[in-house]
Amino acid sequence: MQRNAAKPKFVIEHLEQDIGKWLLYECMYASKIVGKGRLIFANVKKESAKAKLSTFGTVEEKSAKEIFSSEKVIILDPKAKDPLKPEDFIGKEAIIIGGILGDHPPKGRTGKLLTEHFPKATVRNIGRAQFSIDGTIYVAKLVGEGTPLEKIPIKKGLTLRLNKYAEVYLPYAYPLKDGKPVICQKLVAYLCSDEIVENEEKLLRA
Repeated sequence: MQRNAAKPKFVIEHLEQDIGKWLLYECMYASKIVGKGRLIFANVKKESAKAKLSTFGTVEEKSAKEIFSSEKVIILDPKAKDPLKPEDFIGKEAIIIGGILGDHPPKGRTGKLLTEHFPKATVRNIGRAQFSIDGTIYVAKLVGEGTPLEKIPIKKGLTLRLNKYAEVYLPYAYPLKDGKPVICQKLVAYLCSDEIVENEEKLLRA
């Protein structure tokens, strides 16, 4: 397959009101997966959010549509008609995903908040299920390197056991690496802590 001289950037378009720890941990792990130099956080308006994300990649106040030409990008949208293929990356400057924490059931926010603003973009899916931000980045990176989407193992639904009596169930899809789900271990610890209830309630009130 023909390759670009310059590798496309991975862009997370910030679409939440604020950045809680859950979202931050996913962004942190996305940076580890592709490297700080290839990751852009776009549409970041708040100074507090800029400060949090600047450790993990380039932070832009502008939205992705103000930075890249529509025909030069790939948008990942679960409702897209066609699956992502390695050849989709040829000639592209960026692959863009929505910086959104998943809803269950999905509300189609990616299409409304992101895809509709890129009329000439290449719009693709990596499956119909919802993926985490870092999991999406991981899958896109592998496909961009030439791995067919259907060759990437996926686990739908993930159970985190708190103790012998309680567990947390995440109804999302996770790619597997060496048989284990691709998920930030700091996020796992957070989800299994008492801290998450208080923090997420604060975000909802805000």
